[in-house]
Amino acid sequence: MKKWIYATGLMMMISASTFAQKKGGERPSAEEIATRNTEKMAEQLALTDTQKQQVLDINLEFAKKNEAERKAEMEARKAEMEARKAKSKEQDNKIQSVLTEEQRAKWTELKAEKINDHRKGRPNAQIETDPRKGRKSREN
Repeated sequence: MKKWIYATGLMMMISASTFAQKKGGERPSAEEIATRNTEKMAEQLALTDTQKQQVLDINLEFAKKNEAERKAEMEARKAEMEARKAKSKEQDNKIQSVLTEEQRAKWTELKAEKINDHRKGRPNAQIETDPRKGRKSREN
């Protein structure tokens, strides 16, 4: 029972340290996370050198597992987004093949407006027309 409580507490500490990081910055490596958590535990629990090494090994094992899971989740999200994008592109191509030239121009304009309206709700989003591409673009 004590081991289960210890493992749960350890995982919560690792999770909390992951969420506490600055957005947009680089994530610390599994080794950095494990070391930081171990140092904190050593200070709070007065661990011996042997205990500290054992805890570091445990922390490192779980930090590496968490990192691998996070990377797998990110790859899955990326693949899903690309699949949705491909479906949308296919749909748009089929729709455009049915439309007249005037309707295509209007359709393109309506899509650009929809994108612009969607982006207006985002903080710091400044939408301007990019004259080189002839479409709306987002600049920060």
